[in-house]
Amino acid sequence: MTKIFTHDDLIRYVYEETEPEENRQIELALSEDMELLEQYHELLWLRKQMDGGMMEPSEKTINTILDYSKAVNLHPVKE
Repeated sequence: MTKIFTHDDLIRYVYEETEPEENRQIELALSEDMELLEQYHELLWLRKQMDGGMMEPSEKTINTILDYSKAVNLHPVKE
């Protein structure tokens, strides 16, 4: 009998947070359940999209933060 896996189980699998035995069980379930396989592919696509997202702020954002800092006179505390 194949174990039923939840959406959370698939997310853990996509992020490689599952144990080897659980990996084998999930892979077996993926080979037998087309709906589960489709969910898995969607999660892989979402992870790829999130990993490729903006990794640093824009120049405009940096300047806005610096301008705000100057305006409210934020300085490190001297010890």
